[in-house]
Amino acid sequence: MSDINTILGQSLSPWMSGSGAEADIVLSSRVRLARNLAKVPFPNQADSGKTAVVLRELETSIDDLIQTNGKNYLWINISDLSPVERRVLVEKHIISFDLIQEPVNRALIVREDAAISIMVNEEDHLRIQSLHSGLDLLGALQAANLVDDCIESRHTFAFDARLGYLTACPTNLGTGLRASVMVHLPALVLTQQMNRVVSAATQLGLAVRGLYGEGTETTGNIFQISNQLTLGYNEMEIIDNLRNVVCQIVDQERTARKALLKKSKDDLSDRVWRSYGILRYARKISGQEALSMLSEVRLGTDLQIIEEIGPQTFNELLVATRTNFLQRFSGRGDLSTVECDQLRAQIIREKLQGV
Repeated sequence: MSDINTILGQSLSPWMSGSGAEADIVLSSRVRLARNLAKVPFPNQADSGKTAVVLRELETSIDDLIQTNGKNYLWINISDLSPVERRVLVEKHIISFDLIQEPVNRALIVREDAAISIMVNEEDHLRIQSLHSGLDLLGALQAANLVDDCIESRHTFAFDARLGYLTACPTNLGTGLRASVMVHLPALVLTQQMNRVVSAATQLGLAVRGLYGEGTETTGNIFQISNQLTLGYNEMEIIDNLRNVVCQIVDQERTARKALLKKSKDDLSDRVWRSYGILRYARKISGQEALSMLSEVRLGTDLQIIEEIGPQTFNELLVATRTNFLQRFSGRGDLSTVECDQLRAQIIREKLQGV
């Protein structure tokens, strides 16, 4: 049976296995449902007494979820975690940065494999999240809806016949659904086509953001593409629209990769192997530099320039090289920047040597 220490300590979650459709480009698919309990103020308008009521109400759903899914679920009070542990959960895409800003009366319900998580008292009373490997938005939606139905069988959600599910942010009204995919697009970046891709996606009602979503920079050529509107669309329309656009972007990335191989294979190979060499032997490396070079090595493996490294290695190091994961891994939590860079380089070396 997993506990929170297992989830915090794992550098490779099952949903980052590198399997699934289009997994060479699409790292993961996510569906998130925003829900609120009826007749209870939204978290941003609720006092501590009301948010405490929400915690007590939703903790009763743990047994229901276990019986429905056949897997163990954990209840974790965010205030019981250390600041480093909270940030590790953000780095692992299990919770949002907003949830840890005011940890009192905030909680996380998480399945033992971390593929299902529910943030309690973030912007809404519930944020149900389902994560799948590769391009599998429908599978992620079905898993999220199963959890949604399970909780709604015991609790009444705020719902309006005309507006749909009521949410703290008007952009989530209706289905309350936000779907997103995490994609690795190094060739489109190298060929300077990303601005055009972002512009086209925006015109189609989608948002393109960095590795950790809204307000974050693009790092390691990894982007999150998600829907922006929920009102006026049903769940399948949102999923189908996002999937269709993502498939087009995947095709463009593959075309760009072929063009790079055809026009400058030697230069590309040199770039890939230089990054591999630095990662393989460096004694100190920053988080930004590590992600940039890992991205180039992953491109090299996808194009069979480097054949001994599988996608799991890249996905695992996406987490294992993050600053807060390193702080917790060290057992100290107070590593200096230099010490963190040294430990990051050591972990990468050991992982590549193991391969």
